[in-house]
Amino acid sequence: MAKVFFVAPASAHVGLTSVCLGLLRAMDNVGLRVGFFKPFAQSADTRDEDLHPSDRSVVFARDLMSLHVPDPLSIKFGHDLMSRNKTGFLMENVIGKFDEKEKDADVVIVEGLVPAQGDDYSASINVSVARTLNAEVILVASPEGLTAKELEETLDLTARLFADPSDPNIVGCVLNKIKPTGIHRVPKLEGLDYEEKSEVDDEQATSIIDDIDVRLLGRIPWQPGLVAPRMSDVANSLQARVINLGDSVHRRVLQVTVCARTLPNMVDQLRPGALIVTPGDREDIVVACCMAALTGVPLAGLILTGNLEPDSRTVKLCLPAFDTGLTVLSTPLDTYETANRLSRMDPEVPLDDLERIESVITNVATEIDSEWLATRVKTERKPRLSPAAFRYQLTKRAREAGKTIILPEGNEPRTIQAACICAERKIAKCILVGREAEIRSVAATQGVKLHESIRIIDPDEVRHKYIAPMVKLRSHKNLTHQMVEALLEDSVVLATMMLAMGEVDGLVSGAVHTTANTVRPALQLIKARPGCRTVSSVFFMCLPKQVVVYGDCAINPDPTAEELADIAIQCADSASLFGIEPRIAMLSYSTGTSGTGSDVDKVRQATKLAQESRPDLLLDGPLQYDAAAIEDVAHKKAPNSPVAGKATVFVFPDLNTGNTTYKAVQRSANVISMGPMLQGLKKPVNDLSRGALVEDIVFTIALTAVQATQNTDVL
Repeated sequence: MAKVFFVAPASAHVGLTSVCLGLLRAMDNVGLRVGFFKPFAQSADTRDEDLHPSDRSVVFARDLMSLHVPDPLSIKFGHDLMSRNKTGFLMENVIGKFDEKEKDADVVIVEGLVPAQGDDYSASINVSVARTLNAEVILVASPEGLTAKELEETLDLTARLFADPSDPNIVGCVLNKIKPTGIHRVPKLEGLDYEEKSEVDDEQATSIIDDIDVRLLGRIPWQPGLVAPRMSDVANSLQARVINLGDSVHRRVLQVTVCARTLPNMVDQLRPGALIVTPGDREDIVVACCMAALTGVPLAGLILTGNLEPDSRTVKLCLPAFDTGLTVLSTPLDTYETANRLSRMDPEVPLDDLERIESVITNVATEIDSEWLATRVKTERKPRLSPAAFRYQLTKRAREAGKTIILPEGNEPRTIQAACICAERKIAKCILVGREAEIRSVAATQGVKLHESIRIIDPDEVRHKYIAPMVKLRSHKNLTHQMVEALLEDSVVLATMMLAMGEVDGLVSGAVHTTANTVRPALQLIKARPGCRTVSSVFFMCLPKQVVVYGDCAINPDPTAEELADIAIQCADSASLFGIEPRIAMLSYSTGTSGTGSDVDKVRQATKLAQESRPDLLLDGPLQYDAAAIEDVAHKKAPNSPVAGKATVFVFPDLNTGNTTYKAVQRSANVISMGPMLQGLKKPVNDLSRGALVEDIVFTIALTAVQATQNTDVL
């Protein structure tokens, strides 16, 4: 799995794109296979902000490094979902895009968003993306326009946003645009009265990094030449009229000279890379510039202001100088406004200026501690499956499975909406049980158009087909045809029979039925898988940073030690099925041998039975919840446990404890929980909470579809 570095700006104007591309080059230079991902387009260079946004970072990564970089999402899309509290759905889209990146990369650089003034969401998006991708964070800061105190406060605040005491994930900081020690003034371009870049020099900035206890990964010195625009960029920025195009694509502006003096007092300004700004009627200056060009001085260009131009005879005299590549522009602006506009030119590298961005990248790469980062890439980090990654992988696997899921509550509004979403996303082929006219009426009321792939089955038209098979299946209960026909009036029983006969792959119910209404027919008609002592349940708890498994929180009131061991093994298999590395904690009110009593003895015995049955599993108990979940507590209470402090599967000793805990966590921490998902049946049947949201039903259908890939028995 590739190491992911999320590059986050500490403030605006830090040169984030330059640093990200420089990091790519630096790690490529030490032999690592690199990948790049920009979740959201932010630059002004966009083709279509809503449909196919591009971004200068993406373009440069593709053109200069030949990387496969997915098109980013639009920032407008991201802010819209954040404003509607749809962070989870937004992160699923991010994961989907991330999945399109370079497949064989050793390391992936992810470029964050630069918050603009009045932007309430970009900082939160950055934190969510970093956590969703389980990324380590590299901060980028610049002392430009900041005092030493302001720089320290800015860095400290940004570091706090990403800080995680249980898993520190800030690997270091890159300082960009650093003023060399002892230099008091570093202008953008010579010749104009620019403010100083910063009061903070190299030594001060390094000291600040040490104070906030972050590793310094690179100091990038400020070099005016790296922001030198081409004359073609100047012409575009001023919207100037071209008198002579010259070599405007290659000549760069290294200094700006505003000429209001007499000729003898300005001739020393006629140097390579100089852009001369003068009123258009100063023919003496025009002729002097042309003479300099003819003597081999590669001036950047000449701008004539005030919409004035030299006499045609003077222009004719200058034509030989024009042939040397001298660019001459004319603007209606006066000299002062022209100089002001030049001082405010966008410093970002235009998309077609590959020569300049190549210089910038090379300069950044040489200052990066690439050898240390290379060793960091090889450092193993505890894997975590974030909620967004879990949901994305879940829906992706459901699509690949192509299963058919029956929904016996076919006229229930949320169920209809969920079926339509599943059809549109191709998560599953859904069957709604109910009268077609009623279902279509409910759909119309909800403003939902039924997808053509959704089937509707009228129970009155098919019920007779399942009477004889159900009589045979329940023959040990001596049920008559009339009794079975009455039972099949229940749409859940009818749908369960369809599942039992292999006509569908899974069943989801519970939006209007109790858990017992959903589970009882499954236990009677589907029954447990061979080798399973009991049927149990799990919840997938989408904690802020990872998804963990809770079981059993819905089915068994007071399991025996044997049943609890079986539940633990089922939970481990369910975790593995859905991409969660199982580290199973057998929970109790006591850790290790510190407590006694029948309840803790049961957990101790169940732990031993499960370990004997499945020695391949990382499983330990009894463990208290805090010892199982929190590393600091684990070091004190269970220092030798292979599970304590890093459990991903939590097995509760009884239903009272499990159900109370999952609801407390769900409601108090505002955590999304998926389930209960039933385990141990020959075929997947899953229950919904009667308060389930449409999104909950969609994901339960996806869970069921993935489960169905492991359940192929036909009764």
